[in-house]
Amino acid sequence: MRLSIIVPALDESAAIVPTLGALQPLRAAGHEVIVVDGGSRDATATMAAPLADRVLRSPPGRALQMNAGLRAARGEALLFLHADTRLPPGADDRVLAALAAGACWGRFDVRLSGRRPLLRVVERLMNLRSRLTGIATGDQAIFGTVTAFAAVGGFPELPLMEDVAVSRRLKRLGRPACLRPPVVTSSRRWEQRGILRTIALMWLLRLAFALGVPAAWLARVYHPGRRG
Repeated sequence: MRLSIIVPALDESAAIVPTLGALQPLRAAGHEVIVVDGGSRDATATMAAPLADRVLRSPPGRALQMNAGLRAARGEALLFLHADTRLPPGADDRVLAALAAGACWGRFDVRLSGRRPLLRVVERLMNLRSRLTGIATGDQAIFGTVTAFAAVGGFPELPLMEDVAVSRRLKRLGRPACLRPPVVTSSRRWEQRGILRTIALMWLLRLAFALGVPAAWLARVYHPGRRG
């Protein structure tokens, strides 16, 4: 089974080369890497080109970008990786083994890159919540079969919470495979905004989304002034 790794990116010139560089052994093993640039104003797309099988252009918006990658993918399995996130060693074997064992989708545990002790608490709570609810976040490198993503219509094209929304759809097909070797994702948003403030904001946004507040409004709160 061939794995298509889809990396949505927007103005990620500081992170894209290390992220894609870590994926080169997977490309050598026959898997493909697709970068979907959402109209970066920096050199993200140019820097990604020699390290990816394809670099696609898309309107900004992570869901739009991931769906563009999904449509272009040639593998039988898909993995969606944020541009500031690293997979653990042997990630391809672990994903394909989980799918071969009967799961149709899944995600990894997550570890935040920073060293502050409170971040260890945050990541443990994220992993526990995901395991209990069956809801994954984009930081956890959501993966699944092409068939499963086709069955749910891909990612709902929302400006925020697309990961929660697609998890809800995929749960109807089966519980996720929760892989314990963690991906390592940047802790920059936690450290820039303040860890406790970010925890409170994320819980409030999730609650509001569950209560039916439109994702467009939530996106303006989470990303004031941001494109896509």
